[in-house]
Amino acid sequence: MDYLEKWKAQRERNAFLALDDGTVFRGVAFGAKTNALGEVVFNTGMSGYQEILTDPSYAGQFVVLTAAEIGNYGINRADTESRALFLSGLVVGDLTSPGNWRSEKSLDEYLRENGIPGICGVDTRALTLHIREHGNRKAHLRAEDRRPDDKERAQIWLEAESVALAREWEGLDGQDYAAKVTCKEAYEFSPRPLSNVSSFCKKESMRHETRDAAKRLPHIVCYDFGVKTNILRSLASWAQVTVVPAWSSAEEVLAMNPDGVFLSNGPADPSALPYAVENIRKLPGRVPIMGICLGHQLLALACGAKTARLTFGHHACNHPVKNLITGGVEITSQNHNFAVVAESLPDCLETTHVNLNDGTIEGLRHKTLPAFSVQYHPESCPGPRDSRYLFGQFRKIVECSRMPSNNIDGIL
Repeated sequence: MDYLEKWKAQRERNAFLALDDGTVFRGVAFGAKTNALGEVVFNTGMSGYQEILTDPSYAGQFVVLTAAEIGNYGINRADTESRALFLSGLVVGDLTSPGNWRSEKSLDEYLRENGIPGICGVDTRALTLHIREHGNRKAHLRAEDRRPDDKERAQIWLEAESVALAREWEGLDGQDYAAKVTCKEAYEFSPRPLSNVSSFCKKESMRHETRDAAKRLPHIVCYDFGVKTNILRSLASWAQVTVVPAWSSAEEVLAMNPDGVFLSNGPADPSALPYAVENIRKLPGRVPIMGICLGHQLLALACGAKTARLTFGHHACNHPVKNLITGGVEITSQNHNFAVVAESLPDCLETTHVNLNDGTIEGLRHKTLPAFSVQYHPESCPGPRDSRYLFGQFRKIVECSRMPSNNIDGIL
């Protein structure tokens, strides 16, 4: 798009995001020129937009980035967190051109290549305040390039049509989006460091050097409900990791002789995965378990707790969480629309972490079995590294469970 075309698009602002309550936010289309339906959520992270874009937990959602400028450091292969993009679309304020040595392509190019629509020039502050007041909204993003003869009349009609489409959309509640983002068959994760990956990730990826050495490492089976790459890297720094589809049975997983089972993050409504809950219910007491985000919610459901939707969810890199065991506070990266209901906890579970913003449960552990989970993302990417000790905690539990004494007291 040349300068004159950009100027004309910015002047006409033909693209728009129509919410199901009738509110319309106009802007300029970028990325794929296609229309889409989704749920609008906002993320207050100041950086890390590529990791946010590639997080499968955003499947079915329009992500509103509240940072003033987006796109200034471009896109590169090293910061990708999944094999594809699963979000419905991206909403930003000021879209800028990349000017960073790590950049391999622009954000606009990246979205176009992956068929994801975007809209820029939107008043993201007003949109975020609207969501905070009214909750996450169903929406229709109209980004296709149409040039009607009677522009003013056609625009009003198109906006009304989009509002109706948003209202008719089934939404995310009760929908199994994990089945849409999971791997199709089991595989062994083998970290491959890229030339421009951070030094931390390089070190994490290079821990085991030979196949014989790898055989001595613990074996972790990871349920893929929408797993991020850096979660797998974090596990693979000390274990062999086998990734299995979301629908894999407990019997299939146990037949792999794992030393531990990891329940990954993922999108949408945990109550829409009864098959996963049933399989997880068979694992405690037979193998150590760790869960993150959706995996945390599914473990809670498997133990008899309930989950409920939050008004506008937690999507940021700056949520303060208190560790009730140590009394310490961690700044965490979060991405979820549902949470475990505190009043529903069964006697076998206890709360280990709480969110200091709204008091919601952020961590749980089983009182008698080696199983624990957190609602947030200790692997970060993007976000602070305050909580990466949790992978070390899981490692200690797994290693102790391999010993004859099998004593994990003091670890959880």
